Amino acid sequence: MKTTDVLLSALWLASVEATTCQPPGPFTGTPFSYVPPENTTVLTPYGHSPAVHPSPKTTGNGGWEKAMHQAKHFVSQLTVDEKAWMATGQPGPCVGNVLPIPRLNFTGLCLQNGPQCVQQGDFSSVFISGVSAAASWDRKLLYDRAYAQAQEHKQKGSHVILGPVAGPLGRSPHGGRSWEGFAADPYLTGVCMEKSILGMQDAGVQANAKHFIANEQETQRNPTYQPDANATTYIQDSVSANVDDRTLHEIYMWPFANAAKARVASFMCSYNRVNGSHACQNSYLLNHLLKGELGFQGYVMSDWGATHSGVSSIESGMDMTMPGGFTLYGELWTEGSFFGKNLTEAIHNGTVSSDRIDDMIVRIMTPYYWLGQDKASYPSVDSQVALLNVDSPIEDWLHDWKFTGSSNRDVRGNHSALIREHGAASTVLLKNERNALPLRKPRNIVIAGNDAGPIIDAATTRSNAEYGVLVNSGSSGSCRLTTLSTPLEAITARARRHGGIVQPYLNNTLVAENSLPSLLTVQSPDVCLVFLKSYGQEGEDRQTLKFDWNGNEVVESVAKDCNNTVVVTHSAGVNVFPFADHPNVTAILAAHYPGEEAGNAIADLLYGDVNPSAKLPYVIAYNESDYNAPLTTDSATNGTYDWQSWFDEKLEVGYRYFDAHDIPVRYEFGFGLSYTTFNLTTLSPKALAASNLTALPEARPVQPGGNPALWDTVYSLTSRVSNTGGVDGFAIPQLYVQFPSSTPAGTPPNQLRGFDKVWLRAGETKTVTFDLMRRDLSYWDVVAQEWRIPTGPFTFKAGFSSRDFRATATGSLLKE
Repeated sequence: MKTTDVLLSALWLASVEATTCQPPGPFTGTPFSYVPPENTTVLTPYGHSPAVHPSPKTTGNGGWEKAMHQAKHFVSQLTVDEKAWMATGQPGPCVGNVLPIPRLNFTGLCLQNGPQCVQQGDFSSVFISGVSAAASWDRKLLYDRAYAQAQEHKQKGSHVILGPVAGPLGRSPHGGRSWEGFAADPYLTGVCMEKSILGMQDAGVQANAKHFIANEQETQRNPTYQPDANATTYIQDSVSANVDDRTLHEIYMWPFANAAKARVASFMCSYNRVNGSHACQNSYLLNHLLKGELGFQGYVMSDWGATHSGVSSIESGMDMTMPGGFTLYGELWTEGSFFGKNLTEAIHNGTVSSDRIDDMIVRIMTPYYWLGQDKASYPSVDSQVALLNVDSPIEDWLHDWKFTGSSNRDVRGNHSALIREHGAASTVLLKNERNALPLRKPRNIVIAGNDAGPIIDAATTRSNAEYGVLVNSGSSGSCRLTTLSTPLEAITARARRHGGIVQPYLNNTLVAENSLPSLLTVQSPDVCLVFLKSYGQEGEDRQTLKFDWNGNEVVESVAKDCNNTVVVTHSAGVNVFPFADHPNVTAILAAHYPGEEAGNAIADLLYGDVNPSAKLPYVIAYNESDYNAPLTTDSATNGTYDWQSWFDEKLEVGYRYFDAHDIPVRYEFGFGLSYTTFNLTTLSPKALAASNLTALPEARPVQPGGNPALWDTVYSLTSRVSNTGGVDGFAIPQLYVQFPSSTPAGTPPNQLRGFDKVWLRAGETKTVTFDLMRRDLSYWDVVAQEWRIPTGPFTFKAGFSSRDFRATATGSLLKE
């Protein structure tokens, strides 16, 4: 064992939260179990989480000072009971509610799903999903999307949007809800988080960064309980994500640091355990890392039912429990709460100090004042959302809420045009041979696949999602469609303009089991458009990376007899494409979940009104078995603490793994085609004012996002990007960094550290600049407990994907 291992073990094992942490082993029976070698003492950080107390008080750093003083004045007027109930979710019109206090003119807090829409809102829009937004690689799109979402939330009376999502990050391609998040890369996800939070909060609505942290599987995310009246006895505890210190910082915390820097109002702690301790009562995560190292000034709320203790969770840094009561078999049970009356009693008997409860409420109220949500002009909750909230009977809470505004507010504005634009901008062109696209006014079009037509059930669940275009998926991230443009409708309208016909065959079983000529009424189609889909939802992980409802078989059946087969996919994320090499499959587009304008958006691309520019935010491998993260879909175990997910791949998440082991991939991270061609030449360092860098950052007072020195620009490079084709379009140049050999073992060979989106007319050339911050060029030193710039030369690689480098440069940051 190396000396650093011993030191690291001492840091992590010095203090253990004994109430929740279990020793590592023996665990048996699952792919996630760990069995230590016989007669071996385990001295690693895995499976252990040190206790860190007390919970830091908010200071209002980063521009919240005035709002914090307002919040403190408000708190000074509260009774003990009111303080306790403000930290405890209650039944109400929204998915999460903090009760009004009329005597103080406080109208309550309305917390609403979700990351793609106002989930409990009619006459509202369904925007593109998180994974779609990430595929755009477009900072402006990310901001505009979030701002428009928040506009609709605000007009419906929401105070808090439960999003955006950085966890799951996408460790496993089988994750059921990765589509709610962004990219299987911390840098890209960090940009997405920051731009989304800025957009939401600039519109006046609080953002909620979730789910903190290492929330990478749905399977066994919650404990399994004995079927007794109180549902407090575990049969099996929730899965423990066991992550080493460096991986936690460089992969999973990275995008949450961006969220803290953006002054996000709140964080949501996740269902899973982390290193043995439940995330919502893990004081190392919440007190030390989040409120300490990252300088987070807002409040920490639980995921719904993720609270497993009262005082322990409070002292560990959680400020608000949601939805307030216990959970029983997945349904709300509001008869009791770990907080509520128990918190009142704990305050009275001194178990919870007055300082701690006051800080909890100050943290909750500061963003409320900062964003002007106390103003009389802030919209009241639309009473219609209460009727759409099925979690609690209306008679239980109606008297507490005042509905002063109009009901059934139409908040969509002109957002459909924005969603259409974003849907096209986030669709990745994966293949385009024989100039199959854009379409050239085909007269005989076949549309095949159950994903092309209208939906037959407005409620999105796996059981009723077989027919109709899949523009959003299930559970808390699901949306209520007010309007929908389908591919069948949009393409048919285009065909009619040119006197064409469309022959639709939307039954997958029928298409897969019959030859295309036997189905057609008019033979010899000019093009066959096949629409496939892949469903994903909260609460379950994906069983396969194949397309659902025999999608692969549909493509094979059509392509057998149609020599111009174009495949369009609407998917939760990663799929494998066994048909990609079929000679008759001429084009493939991955549209993910593009929202309500799915049909118009794809038609704009197919017919060339929009030139594709999107890039993959993950890797598409040749086979499911090529991915390194453990599958989360098949386990048999009965031990109380058997569910242990060991993140032994460490930093090798996503493309990092494939690059580290030189594994061929079908489509790499950052890949995406265009109707034109681009080139990138030169990669030149640009002189900066900063000089004489030190390996460790200057110790400055912590601000939201951590030590401000980490966000200083310390290096810059420029490149020349050219449109070498004949069509105007957006280029997305990308910068990857190879760290010096002095960096500790396990450092990935290439890591994304910059990108831009540049409009180029045919034949035009522009200069792009990649500014690199200290954090971008540092690794987490587990002994120093600090970000360190390594000695030696860095290699910088610029191009158009993680495997398409057009220019390189080398340079050292430190004087040796």
